[in-house]
Amino acid sequence: MKAPTFLEGVAVALVASLVGSVLYTALTPTFASAAVLRLLIAGIGLGYLLYLLRRSHERVGRITVVALWVLAAVVLWLLHPPLPLYLVLHIGLVWLVRSLYFYASVVSALTDLGLSSLSLAAAIWAATHTGSLFLSVWCFFLLQALFVSIPHELSGKAAQRQPVADRDDRFQHAQRAAEAAVRKLSSVH
Repeated sequence: MKAPTFLEGVAVALVASLVGSVLYTALTPTFASAAVLRLLIAGIGLGYLLYLLRRSHERVGRITVVALWVLAAVVLWLLHPPLPLYLVLHIGLVWLVRSLYFYASVVSALTDLGLSSLSLAAAIWAATHTGSLFLSVWCFFLLQALFVSIPHELSGKAAQRQPVADRDDRFQHAQRAAEAAVRKLSSVH
């Protein structure tokens, strides 16, 4: 499976923005605005989580992660923290899943945390300057699409170890090929 790309992230941002703004517009005449926002935060968060798990190369623990995410979302819904805290906690859950499934170093995960913070700041800026839910969600997920540019591992030690592992694999492959060629030559004579 190919790794996620920036353009794919832009498409996710567009879909999330459209779905969020359409559902908000459709549901606010019937339900309270704050309840609709909480529902949208949880729903879009779950959708993004499923997208991340689908695009991850890791196969272990997916069902557990979804179950724990749903449990955390239900607990947050029942505890009913203030809306800004509710949003930050959901962003934290997404960051945690992305850190577990896409990064191998703490530095990469912390870089992603910075990206998530910047995304939240951009969304707040868009909300205060335009009042548009569509643009707020768009700005948030557009910056989130940049997570693909964060290296899997940002530690110097791991970068030094990687070429040695590649070299060992290439050497073993060449050694097996040479042994097979010698066996073939010895069987011909």
